[in-house]
Amino acid sequence: MTEPSPALDSRWQRFTQWWEGLQPRRLSLRVRILLMFALGALLLSGFLAAAAYSFARSSVVNQRDKAGIQQAYRNAQAAQNDLRLNDPSAQAAMDRLQSLGVSTVAINYRGNWSASTAKYTTDVIPISLQQRVIAEATPARMITTIDGAPVLVIGIPLTVAEGGYFEFVLLDDASSTLNSVRLSLLFAGFITTLAGALLGTLVASRAVRPLGDAAQAAKAIAGGRLDTRLEPTDDPDLRVLANAFNDMVAALQARVERDARFASDVSHELRSPLMTLAASVEVMHSRREEMPERAQSALDLLVADVSRFQGLVEDLLEISRFDAGAIRLNLDELMVAEFVRQAVAVSSAPTTRVIVSDRAEHIAILGDRRRLARVVANLIDNARAHGGGDATIIVGAPDGEGEPLAHVWIAVEDHGPGVPPEERLLVFERFARGAVAGRRSSSDGAGLGLALVDEHARIHGGRVWVEDRPDGEPGARFVLELAADEVDR
Repeated sequence: MTEPSPALDSRWQRFTQWWEGLQPRRLSLRVRILLMFALGALLLSGFLAAAAYSFARSSVVNQRDKAGIQQAYRNAQAAQNDLRLNDPSAQAAMDRLQSLGVSTVAINYRGNWSASTAKYTTDVIPISLQQRVIAEATPARMITTIDGAPVLVIGIPLTVAEGGYFEFVLLDDASSTLNSVRLSLLFAGFITTLAGALLGTLVASRAVRPLGDAAQAAKAIAGGRLDTRLEPTDDPDLRVLANAFNDMVAALQARVERDARFASDVSHELRSPLMTLAASVEVMHSRREEMPERAQSALDLLVADVSRFQGLVEDLLEISRFDAGAIRLNLDELMVAEFVRQAVAVSSAPTTRVIVSDRAEHIAILGDRRRLARVVANLIDNARAHGGGDATIIVGAPDGEGEPLAHVWIAVEDHGPGVPPEERLLVFERFARGAVAGRRSSSDGAGLGLALVDEHARIHGGRVWVEDRPDGEPGARFVLELAADEVDR
Protein backbone atom coordinates (compact mmCIF):
# COMPACT_ATOMS: atom_id res chain seq x y z
CA MET A 1 0.00 0.00 0.00
CA THR A 2 1.34 3.44 -0.94
CA GLU A 3 2.21 5.64 2.02
CA PRO A 4 1.03 9.31 1.98
CA SER A 5 3.72 11.73 0.91
CA PRO A 6 5.14 14.29 3.38
CA ALA A 7 4.10 17.12 1.03
CA LEU A 8 0.47 15.95 1.13
CA ASP A 9 0.60 15.71 4.91
CA SER A 10 2.04 19.23 5.10
CA ARG A 11 -0.68 20.66 2.84
CA TRP A 12 -3.37 18.91 4.87
CA GLN A 13 -1.90 20.28 8.10
CA ARG A 14 -1.85 23.83 6.68
CA PHE A 15 -5.45 23.44 5.51
CA THR A 16 -6.49 22.19 8.96
CA GLN A 17 -4.80 25.14 10.65
CA TRP A 18 -6.44 27.56 8.18
CA TRP A 19 -9.86 26.01 8.76
CA GLU A 20 -9.46 26.13 12.54
CA GLY A 21 -8.49 29.79 12.23
CA LEU A 22 -11.79 30.50 10.46
CA GLN A 23 -13.84 29.00 13.26
CA PRO A 24 -15.33 31.67 15.54
CA ARG A 25 -13.93 31.76 19.01
CA ARG A 26 -16.37 30.88 21.74
CA LEU A 27 -17.22 33.90 23.85
CA SER A 28 -16.91 33.81 27.61
CA LEU A 29 -19.99 33.40 29.78
CA ARG A 30 -19.71 36.99 31.04
CA VAL A 31 -19.64 38.38 27.49
CA ARG A 32 -22.53 36.15 26.39
CA ILE A 33 -24.73 37.37 29.27
CA LEU A 34 -23.80 40.97 28.47
CA LEU A 35 -24.62 40.52 24.79
CA MET A 36 -27.93 38.84 25.60
CA PHE A 37 -29.06 41.77 27.75
CA ALA A 38 -27.80 44.36 25.26
CA LEU A 39 -29.42 42.56 22.31
CA GLY A 40 -32.66 42.11 24.25
CA ALA A 41 -32.73 45.81 25.16
CA LEU A 42 -31.97 46.72 21.54
CA LEU A 43 -34.75 44.53 20.14
CA LEU A 44 -37.26 45.73 22.73
CA SER A 45 -36.39 49.39 22.23
CA GLY A 46 -36.49 48.90 18.44
CA PHE A 47 -39.94 47.30 18.60
CA LEU A 48 -41.32 49.99 20.91
CA ALA A 49 -39.74 52.77 18.82
CA ALA A 50 -41.22 51.36 15.61
CA ALA A 51 -44.66 51.05 17.21
CA ALA A 52 -44.47 54.56 18.68
CA TYR A 53 -43.26 56.07 15.42
CA SER A 54 -45.99 54.31 13.44
CA PHE A 55 -48.63 55.59 15.84
CA ALA A 56 -47.23 59.13 15.81
CA ARG A 57 -46.97 59.15 12.02
CA SER A 58 -50.50 57.90 11.60
CA SER A 59 -51.80 60.46 14.08
CA VAL A 60 -49.91 63.41 12.60
CA VAL A 61 -50.68 62.52 8.98
CA ASN A 62 -54.35 61.81 9.68
CA GLN A 63 -54.73 65.05 11.60
CA ARG A 64 -53.04 67.03 8.85
CA ASP A 65 -55.05 65.16 6.21
CA LYS A 66 -58.36 65.82 7.96
CA ALA A 67 -57.62 69.52 8.47
CA GLY A 68 -56.47 69.89 4.86
CA ILE A 69 -59.58 68.19 3.45
CA GLN A 70 -61.93 70.36 5.50
CA GLN A 71 -60.16 73.53 4.41
CA ALA A 72 -60.03 72.35 0.78
CA TYR A 73 -63.79 71.73 0.71
CA ARG A 74 -64.45 75.23 2.06
CA ASN A 75 -62.13 76.77 -0.49
CA ALA A 76 -63.62 74.67 -3.29
CA GLN A 77 -67.14 75.84 -2.33
CA ALA A 78 -66.01 79.47 -2.43
CA ALA A 79 -64.42 78.97 -5.84
CA GLN A 80 -67.53 77.22 -7.14
CA ASN A 81 -69.76 80.10 -5.99
CA ASP A 82 -67.59 82.60 -7.86
CA LEU A 83 -67.65 80.43 -10.96
CA ARG A 84 -71.45 80.25 -10.81
CA LEU A 85 -71.94 84.01 -10.40
CA ASN A 86 -69.21 85.39 -12.68
CA ASP A 87 -68.13 85.02 -16.29
CA PRO A 88 -67.08 81.63 -17.61
CA SER A 89 -63.45 82.01 -16.59
CA ALA A 90 -61.63 80.93 -13.46
CA GLN A 91 -59.81 84.22 -12.92
CA ALA A 92 -62.45 85.65 -10.60
CA ALA A 93 -62.37 82.48 -8.53
CA MET A 94 -58.57 82.57 -8.38
CA ASP A 95 -58.69 86.22 -7.23
CA ARG A 96 -61.25 85.30 -4.59
CA LEU A 97 -59.02 82.52 -3.29
CA GLN A 98 -56.01 84.85 -3.31
CA SER A 99 -57.95 87.25 -1.10
CA LEU A 100 -58.66 84.37 1.30
CA GLY A 101 -54.93 83.58 1.54
CA VAL A 102 -55.03 80.41 -0.55
CA SER A 103 -52.00 80.43 -2.85
CA THR A 104 -51.49 76.78 -3.74
CA VAL A 105 -54.42 75.79 -5.94
CA ALA A 106 -55.10 74.76 -9.52
CA ILE A 107 -58.55 74.77 -11.19
CA ASN A 108 -59.71 72.93 -14.29
CA TYR A 109 -62.78 74.76 -15.56
CA ARG A 110 -64.37 73.60 -18.80
CA GLY A 111 -61.09 72.10 -19.97
CA ASN A 112 -58.95 75.12 -19.16
CA TRP A 113 -56.39 75.15 -16.35
CA SER A 114 -55.67 78.03 -14.01
CA ALA A 115 -53.00 77.95 -11.31
CA SER A 116 -52.17 80.29 -8.47
CA THR A 117 -48.41 79.92 -9.01
CA ALA A 118 -46.16 78.46 -11.65
CA LYS A 119 -44.95 75.83 -9.17
CA TYR A 120 -48.31 74.15 -8.64
CA THR A 121 -49.68 73.46 -12.11
CA THR A 122 -51.25 70.55 -13.91
CA ASP A 123 -47.79 69.12 -14.53
CA VAL A 124 -47.33 68.20 -10.86
CA ILE A 125 -50.79 66.69 -10.42
CA PRO A 126 -50.71 62.90 -10.93
CA ILE A 127 -52.61 61.79 -14.04
CA SER A 128 -54.52 59.16 -12.05
CA LEU A 129 -55.79 61.84 -9.66
CA GLN A 130 -56.87 64.08 -12.56
CA GLN A 131 -58.71 61.18 -14.19
CA ARG A 132 -60.52 60.28 -10.97
CA VAL A 133 -61.58 63.84 -10.12
CA ILE A 134 -62.36 65.30 -13.55
CA ALA A 135 -63.52 62.31 -15.59
CA GLU A 136 -65.15 60.28 -12.83
CA ALA A 137 -66.28 63.27 -10.70
CA THR A 138 -65.06 61.55 -7.53
CA PRO A 139 -63.23 63.36 -4.72
CA ALA A 140 -59.76 61.96 -4.10
CA ARG A 141 -56.46 62.80 -2.50
CA MET A 142 -52.88 61.68 -3.04
CA ILE A 143 -49.46 62.38 -1.54
CA THR A 144 -46.79 63.27 -4.08
CA THR A 145 -43.36 64.87 -4.05
CA ILE A 146 -42.76 68.34 -5.48
CA ASP A 147 -39.20 69.69 -5.50
CA GLY A 148 -38.19 66.99 -3.04
CA ALA A 149 -40.87 67.93 -0.48
CA PRO A 150 -43.97 65.82 0.34
CA VAL A 151 -47.25 67.48 -0.72
CA LEU A 152 -50.85 66.34 -0.20
CA VAL A 153 -52.91 66.99 -3.37
CA ILE A 154 -56.68 67.14 -2.70
CA GLY A 155 -58.97 66.93 -5.71
CA ILE A 156 -62.68 67.96 -5.57
CA PRO A 157 -64.97 67.79 -8.64
CA LEU A 158 -66.84 71.00 -9.57
CA THR A 159 -70.64 70.69 -9.92
CA VAL A 160 -71.19 73.89 -11.94
CA ALA A 161 -69.36 72.47 -14.91
CA GLU A 162 -67.06 69.67 -15.91
CA GLY A 163 -63.81 70.33 -14.08
CA GLY A 164 -62.05 70.01 -10.81
CA TYR A 165 -60.55 71.91 -7.94
CA PHE A 166 -57.07 70.86 -6.76
CA GLU A 167 -55.47 72.21 -3.62
CA PHE A 168 -51.90 71.50 -2.51
CA VAL A 169 -51.30 71.04 1.22
CA LEU A 170 -47.67 71.25 2.25
CA LEU A 171 -46.54 68.51 4.67
CA ASP A 172 -43.26 70.17 5.72
CA ASP A 173 -44.46 70.78 9.25
CA ALA A 174 -45.65 67.17 9.57
CA SER A 175 -42.30 65.88 8.23
CA SER A 176 -40.43 68.11 10.67
CA THR A 177 -42.53 66.78 13.53
CA LEU A 178 -41.97 63.17 12.46
CA ASN A 179 -38.22 63.77 12.12
CA SER A 180 -38.13 65.11 15.67
CA VAL A 181 -40.09 62.08 16.87
CA ARG A 182 -37.73 59.76 14.97
CA LEU A 183 -34.62 61.33 16.49
CA SER A 184 -36.15 61.18 19.96
CA LEU A 185 -37.00 57.52 19.54
CA LEU A 186 -33.51 56.72 18.24
CA PHE A 187 -31.94 58.46 21.22
CA ALA A 188 -34.31 56.66 23.58
CA GLY A 189 -33.41 53.35 21.91
CA PHE A 190 -29.70 54.09 22.35
CA ILE A 191 -30.18 54.95 26.03
CA THR A 192 -32.26 51.79 26.53
CA THR A 193 -29.62 49.61 24.85
CA LEU A 194 -26.88 51.22 26.95
CA ALA A 195 -28.92 50.66 30.10
CA GLY A 196 -29.43 47.02 29.05
CA ALA A 197 -25.67 46.60 28.54
CA LEU A 198 -24.95 48.10 31.97
CA LEU A 199 -27.57 45.88 33.56
CA GLY A 200 -26.08 42.90 31.69
CA THR A 201 -22.64 43.79 33.07
CA LEU A 202 -23.98 43.82 36.65
CA VAL A 203 -25.93 40.60 36.18
CA ALA A 204 -22.96 38.91 34.47
CA SER A 205 -20.65 39.89 37.34
CA ARG A 206 -23.05 38.43 39.89
CA ALA A 207 -23.71 35.35 37.77
CA VAL A 208 -20.05 34.43 37.26
CA ARG A 209 -18.93 35.32 40.78
CA PRO A 210 -19.60 31.77 42.06
CA LEU A 211 -17.58 30.43 39.13
CA GLY A 212 -14.74 32.77 40.07
CA ASP A 213 -14.88 31.55 43.66
CA ALA A 214 -14.81 27.95 42.44
CA ALA A 215 -11.85 28.76 40.16
CA GLN A 216 -9.92 30.35 43.05
CA ALA A 217 -10.69 27.36 45.25
CA ALA A 218 -9.57 24.96 42.52
CA LYS A 219 -6.36 26.96 42.08
CA ALA A 220 -5.69 26.82 45.82
CA ILE A 221 -6.31 23.06 45.81
CA ALA A 222 -3.93 22.64 42.88
CA GLY A 223 -1.35 24.53 44.93
CA GLY A 224 -1.62 21.96 47.73
CA ARG A 225 -4.20 23.58 50.01
CA LEU A 226 -6.51 20.59 50.16
CA ASP A 227 -8.50 22.05 53.07
CA THR A 228 -10.01 24.70 50.76
CA ARG A 229 -13.80 24.59 50.55
CA LEU A 230 -16.56 26.64 48.94
CA GLU A 231 -18.74 28.69 51.25
CA PRO A 232 -22.29 27.30 51.73
CA THR A 233 -25.05 29.30 50.08
CA ASP A 234 -28.83 29.56 50.28
CA ASP A 235 -29.22 29.54 46.49
CA PRO A 236 -30.68 26.12 45.59
CA ASP A 237 -28.78 25.89 42.29
CA LEU A 238 -25.43 27.03 43.68
CA ARG A 239 -25.88 24.85 46.75
CA VAL A 240 -25.76 21.77 44.54
CA LEU A 241 -22.53 22.99 42.92
CA ALA A 242 -20.91 23.92 46.24
CA ASN A 243 -21.85 20.63 47.90
CA ALA A 244 -20.63 18.56 44.93
CA PHE A 245 -17.37 20.55 44.79
CA ASN A 246 -16.75 20.21 48.52
CA ASP A 247 -17.52 16.49 48.43
CA MET A 248 -15.10 16.04 45.55
CA VAL A 249 -12.35 17.95 47.38
CA ALA A 250 -12.98 16.00 50.58
CA ALA A 251 -12.67 12.72 48.69
CA LEU A 252 -9.53 13.97 46.95
CA GLN A 253 -8.01 15.10 50.24
CA ALA A 254 -8.76 11.76 51.86
CA ARG A 255 -7.19 9.88 48.98
CA VAL A 256 -4.08 12.08 48.90
CA GLU A 257 -3.64 11.76 52.65
CA ARG A 258 -4.15 8.00 52.42
CA ASP A 259 -1.56 7.73 49.65
CA ALA A 260 0.85 9.94 51.60
CA ARG A 261 0.42 7.85 54.73
CA PHE A 262 0.94 4.72 52.70
CA ALA A 263 4.17 6.04 51.18
CA SER A 264 5.38 7.21 54.58
CA ASP A 265 4.47 3.96 56.30
CA VAL A 266 6.09 1.87 53.57
CA SER A 267 9.23 3.99 53.71
CA HIS A 268 9.46 3.71 57.48
CA GLU A 269 8.83 -0.01 57.37
CA LEU A 270 11.53 -0.45 54.74
CA ARG A 271 14.17 1.51 56.64
CA SER A 272 14.78 -1.14 59.31
CA PRO A 273 15.31 -4.15 57.02
CA LEU A 274 17.19 -1.89 54.62
CA MET A 275 19.59 -0.79 57.34
CA THR A 276 20.14 -4.45 58.26
CA LEU A 277 20.68 -5.30 54.61
CA ALA A 278 23.06 -2.36 54.14
CA ALA A 279 25.06 -3.40 57.22
CA SER A 280 25.27 -6.97 55.95
CA VAL A 281 26.37 -5.80 52.53
CA GLU A 282 29.01 -3.58 54.11
CA VAL A 283 30.38 -6.55 56.06
CA MET A 284 30.45 -8.61 52.88
CA HIS A 285 32.11 -5.80 50.99
CA SER A 286 34.87 -5.56 53.62
CA ARG A 287 35.81 -9.17 52.73
CA ARG A 288 35.34 -8.73 49.01
CA GLU A 289 38.89 -9.76 48.18
CA GLU A 290 38.33 -13.20 49.70
CA MET A 291 35.44 -13.92 47.32
CA PRO A 292 35.59 -15.55 43.89
CA GLU A 293 35.39 -13.28 40.85
CA ARG A 294 31.73 -14.11 40.11
CA ALA A 295 30.79 -13.47 43.75
CA GLN A 296 32.59 -10.12 43.59
CA SER A 297 30.55 -9.09 40.53
CA ALA A 298 27.34 -10.14 42.25
CA LEU A 299 28.36 -8.21 45.38
CA ASP A 300 29.08 -5.08 43.34
CA LEU A 301 25.59 -5.26 41.82
CA LEU A 302 24.11 -5.79 45.25
CA VAL A 303 25.97 -2.78 46.68
CA ALA A 304 24.75 -0.57 43.82
CA ASP A 305 21.16 -1.74 44.20
CA VAL A 306 21.19 -1.28 47.96
CA SER A 307 22.58 2.22 47.53
CA ARG A 308 19.88 2.99 44.97
CA PHE A 309 17.26 1.49 47.29
CA GLN A 310 18.47 3.69 50.16
CA GLY A 311 18.21 6.78 47.99
CA LEU A 312 14.71 5.82 46.90
CA VAL A 313 13.54 5.31 50.48
CA GLU A 314 15.04 8.65 51.56
CA ASP A 315 13.33 10.39 48.64
CA LEU A 316 10.00 8.77 49.50
CA LEU A 317 10.33 9.89 53.11
CA GLU A 318 11.13 13.42 52.00
CA ILE A 319 8.17 13.48 49.62
CA SER A 320 5.85 12.18 52.36
CA ARG A 321 7.05 15.01 54.63
CA PHE A 322 6.14 17.54 51.94
CA ASP A 323 2.69 16.00 51.54
CA ALA A 324 2.13 15.99 55.27
CA GLY A 325 3.25 19.61 55.61
CA ALA A 326 5.91 18.57 58.12
CA ILE A 327 8.77 20.42 56.45
CA ARG A 328 10.51 22.92 58.73
CA LEU A 329 13.24 25.12 57.31
CA ASN A 330 16.35 26.03 59.28
CA LEU A 331 17.10 29.34 57.58
CA ASP A 332 20.61 30.75 57.50
CA GLU A 333 22.20 33.56 55.54
CA LEU A 334 24.32 31.89 52.87
CA MET A 335 26.81 33.48 50.50
CA VAL A 336 25.60 31.85 47.32
CA ALA A 337 29.00 31.40 45.62
CA GLU A 338 30.64 29.85 48.65
CA PHE A 339 27.60 27.69 49.34
CA VAL A 340 27.46 26.29 45.79
CA ARG A 341 31.15 25.41 45.83
CA GLN A 342 30.73 23.56 49.15
CA ALA A 343 27.61 21.75 47.91
CA VAL A 344 29.45 20.60 44.79
CA ALA A 345 32.43 19.43 46.85
CA VAL A 346 30.27 16.98 48.83
CA SER A 347 28.17 15.86 45.85
CA SER A 348 28.60 12.76 43.72
CA ALA A 349 30.68 14.81 41.26
CA PRO A 350 33.01 17.02 43.33
CA THR A 351 35.02 18.01 40.26
CA THR A 352 32.01 19.68 38.58
CA ARG A 353 33.00 23.02 37.10
CA VAL A 354 31.50 26.06 38.87
CA ILE A 355 31.41 29.48 37.15
CA VAL A 356 30.48 32.44 39.36
CA SER A 357 29.97 35.98 38.06
CA ASP A 358 31.69 38.88 39.80
CA ARG A 359 28.41 40.18 41.14
CA ALA A 360 27.36 36.74 42.42
CA GLU A 361 30.43 36.66 44.69
CA HIS A 362 28.67 39.28 46.85
CA ILE A 363 25.13 37.85 46.79
CA ALA A 364 23.56 36.30 49.90
CA ILE A 365 20.50 34.10 50.10
CA LEU A 366 18.33 33.04 53.03
CA GLY A 367 17.79 29.29 52.96
CA ASP A 368 18.11 25.89 54.54
CA ARG A 369 21.68 24.79 53.91
CA ARG A 370 20.98 21.04 53.95
CA ARG A 371 17.96 21.18 51.68
CA LEU A 372 19.51 23.56 49.15
CA ALA A 373 22.62 21.38 49.07
CA ARG A 374 20.31 18.48 48.26
CA VAL A 375 18.85 20.55 45.40
CA VAL A 376 22.31 21.19 43.92
CA ALA A 377 23.25 17.52 44.33
CA ASN A 378 20.04 16.36 42.61
CA LEU A 379 20.62 18.71 39.67
CA ILE A 380 24.18 17.42 39.32
CA ASP A 381 23.02 13.79 39.50
CA ASN A 382 20.35 14.50 36.89
CA ALA A 383 22.90 16.09 34.57
CA ARG A 384 25.31 13.17 34.99
CA ALA A 385 22.56 10.60 34.41
CA HIS A 386 20.88 12.27 31.42
CA GLY A 387 23.29 14.92 30.20
CA GLY A 388 25.98 12.85 28.58
CA GLY A 389 28.86 13.54 30.95
CA ASP A 390 30.06 16.23 33.31
CA ALA A 391 27.90 19.28 33.91
CA THR A 392 28.70 22.96 34.42
CA ILE A 393 27.20 25.12 37.17
CA ILE A 394 26.79 28.85 36.51
CA VAL A 395 25.92 31.22 39.35
CA GLY A 396 24.83 34.71 38.39
CA ALA A 397 22.28 37.48 38.78
CA PRO A 398 19.58 37.87 36.12
CA ASP A 399 19.45 41.63 36.72
CA GLY A 400 21.88 43.86 34.91
CA GLU A 401 24.65 45.84 36.49
CA GLY A 402 23.36 48.93 38.27
CA GLU A 403 19.83 47.52 38.63
CA PRO A 404 18.40 46.57 42.03
CA LEU A 405 19.08 42.93 42.84
CA ALA A 406 16.07 40.71 43.42
CA HIS A 407 17.07 37.15 42.47
CA VAL A 408 20.03 34.89 41.89
CA TRP A 409 20.21 32.07 39.38
CA ILE A 410 21.96 28.74 39.90
CA ALA A 411 22.03 27.09 36.47
CA VAL A 412 23.21 23.56 35.70
CA GLU A 413 24.05 22.92 32.04
CA ASP A 414 24.59 19.48 30.54
CA HIS A 415 25.56 18.07 27.14
CA GLY A 416 22.63 15.71 26.56
CA PRO A 417 19.84 15.78 23.96
CA GLY A 418 17.90 18.42 25.89
CA VAL A 419 14.23 18.41 26.94
CA PRO A 420 11.47 19.02 24.36
CA PRO A 421 9.31 22.10 25.12
CA GLU A 422 6.17 20.01 25.55
CA GLU A 423 7.84 17.94 28.32
CA ARG A 424 9.55 20.68 30.31
CA LEU A 425 6.87 20.63 32.98
CA LEU A 426 6.59 16.85 33.01
CA VAL A 427 10.19 16.33 34.14
CA PHE A 428 9.41 17.96 37.51
CA GLU A 429 6.52 15.60 38.23
CA ARG A 430 6.98 12.62 40.49
CA PHE A 431 8.11 9.38 38.83
CA ALA A 432 8.25 11.15 35.45
CA ARG A 433 10.69 8.87 33.64
CA GLY A 434 8.87 7.49 30.58
CA ALA A 435 9.20 9.48 27.36
CA VAL A 436 11.71 11.98 28.69
CA ALA A 437 14.06 9.41 30.18
CA GLY A 438 13.84 7.32 27.03
CA ARG A 439 15.10 10.20 24.94
CA ARG A 440 17.71 11.46 27.38
CA SER A 441 19.49 8.13 27.94
CA SER A 442 18.97 5.29 30.33
CA SER A 443 18.67 6.02 34.03
CA ASP A 444 18.44 4.05 37.22
CA GLY A 445 16.67 6.86 39.07
CA ALA A 446 13.17 6.61 40.46
CA GLY A 447 11.98 9.91 39.00
CA LEU A 448 11.90 11.77 42.34
CA GLY A 449 15.07 13.86 42.14
CA LEU A 450 13.67 16.75 40.07
CA ALA A 451 10.35 16.56 41.92
CA LEU A 452 12.25 17.17 45.16
CA VAL A 453 14.12 20.05 43.51
CA ASP A 454 10.81 21.65 42.57
CA GLU A 455 9.37 21.17 46.08
CA HIS A 456 12.47 22.60 47.78
CA ALA A 457 12.51 25.59 45.42
CA ARG A 458 8.83 26.25 46.11
CA ILE A 459 9.12 26.22 49.92
CA HIS A 460 12.07 28.61 49.62
CA GLY A 461 9.91 31.03 47.65
CA GLY A 462 11.75 30.35 44.41
CA ARG A 463 11.16 28.37 41.25
CA VAL A 464 12.97 26.02 38.88
CA TRP A 465 12.62 25.45 35.16
CA VAL A 466 14.43 23.87 32.23
CA GLU A 467 15.35 25.52 28.95
CA ASP A 468 17.77 25.20 26.05
CA ARG A 469 21.36 26.20 26.53
CA PRO A 470 21.81 29.89 25.65
CA ASP A 471 25.08 29.23 23.78
CA GLY A 472 23.29 27.16 21.13
CA GLU A 473 25.07 23.94 22.08
CA PRO A 474 22.98 20.75 22.48
CA GLY A 475 21.88 20.07 26.01
CA ALA A 476 19.53 21.21 28.75
CA ARG A 477 19.86 24.06 31.21
CA PHE A 478 18.12 23.71 34.59
CA VAL A 479 17.74 27.07 36.34
CA LEU A 480 17.04 27.50 40.06
CA GLU A 481 15.87 31.01 40.95
CA LEU A 482 15.99 32.21 44.57
CA ALA A 483 15.38 35.53 46.26
CA ALA A 484 18.68 37.24 47.07
CA ASP A 485 20.32 40.36 48.50
CA GLU A 486 23.60 42.03 47.65
CA VAL A 487 25.98 42.46 50.59
CA ASP A 488 29.31 44.19 51.03
CA ARG A 489 32.03 41.91 52.36
